[in-house]
Amino acid sequence: MITRLTVLYDAGCGLCRTARAWLASRAQLVPLEFVAAGSDEARRRYPSLDPAETLADITVVADDGGVYTGDSAWIICLWALDGYRGLAARLAAPDLRPTARRVVAAAAALRRAGRDGPDQRPEPGFARGYGSDCGGTCDL
Repeated sequence: MITRLTVLYDAGCGLCRTARAWLASRAQLVPLEFVAAGSDEARRRYPSLDPAETLADITVVADDGGVYTGDSAWIICLWALDGYRGLAARLAAPDLRPTARRVVAAAAALRRAGRDGPDQRPEPGFARGYGSDCGGTCDL
């Protein structure tokens, strides 16, 4: 049984930072802890994970030893949130799996727009599109 999830995210990516803030701001059924991918802390905690791979796409490590990457990582993050388990279950269907990343990106962008207002300049990466400030590894 999963009781805690650690999210390894690219701290250099504008969308990843905003998605992290959005996830952290939601009520959580399973606590999410955030650690910058490739950091000393991430390397210490997860020496068997390739830091380059964790920077290439979101990686989530469950306390039961499970490791989720890419679409599966986004889905389990949604699953951990109160009120989002039904959506996570729907997005787990093979034809909808790629949509999970877009759902989190859209929610994070809406949160940012609501917080900053229409006249505020977006964080780097939002002006050019999802993942454009992290080498394109986060492309939708």
